[in-house]
Amino acid sequence: MKNILKDLDKAFENRTRLGIMSALMVNDCLDFNSLKELLGLTDGNLASHLKSLEKSKYVIYKKEFLERKPNTIYIATNSGKKAFKKHIKAIEQLLA
Repeated sequence: MKNILKDLDKAFENRTRLGIMSALMVNDCLDFNSLKELLGLTDGNLASHLKSLEKSKYVIYKKEFLERKPNTIYIATNSGKKAFKKHIKAIEQLLA
């Protein structure tokens, strides 16, 4: 049991961060507004959780312009994907 618990990542304990990573795992990238709409969050709430995932180096962002309007897209890093898969596997083992 201790081995399983050590694989749980505190970065994904919050359901919002779990949702962000889940969305980024099945999409190559998502822009801020798409994530906000998908998860039903406010700008500030989403921004703070994205900042936390960026700090852990699980998510990166790129800024671009679409028709002269700024657009920020988010991408799960390789280390973020690996950590997330490990976290989900640990949860599955706990439930088994």
